[in-house]
Amino acid sequence: MRIFIAIDLTPEIKTQLAQTVRLLKPMAMNIKWVAPENYHLTLKFIGEVTESQVEIIKTVLEEMAARHGSFRLAVKGSGSFPPGQSRMRVIWVGLEAGPELQALQSDLEDSLSRRGFEREERPFSPHLTIGRAREAQRQDRLKAELEKLGSKEFGVMEVKEINLFQSILRPNGPEYKIISSYCLK
Repeated sequence: MRIFIAIDLTPEIKTQLAQTVRLLKPMAMNIKWVAPENYHLTLKFIGEVTESQVEIIKTVLEEMAARHGSFRLAVKGSGSFPPGQSRMRVIWVGLEAGPELQALQSDLEDSLSRRGFEREERPFSPHLTIGRAREAQRQDRLKAELEKLGSKEFGVMEVKEINLFQSILRPNGPEYKIISSYCLK
């Protein structure tokens, strides 16, 4: 089973993002856009695991959620990786949250590491991926539009839970299913 841990977004924010993607599509070449139902904030991608490992992860998430309170998350701004270039690989929407988000992700990384799961090498960079380039090409029109959206607000939500997702790879794109949810205190 292929899994990851993430924060699901409200339907209102997903709708705002889907409207933005509809605006961006005509300006983009060779971009695979994320389906609106798949918009989420990944806290940790784990990958392929066994059923017994899933049970360990569920225990870790239950314990961890009890240590963290709910917090505010604003979805705001847009950009691409690599930053500032018109040969983009990833199109993203930005996030603003207090120190609670970083503390939650750091605790998650530490707690899973103590149970034998590999640590992420890269620093946590909270963002929502809305599109990926199949190959890097100049995208000047798309870059200009992303710059215009640099301060756009897509919505604010109260994060009250974290979710364990299963990622099912299909020919027409991945399908994400919530396996279990954990309420923050």
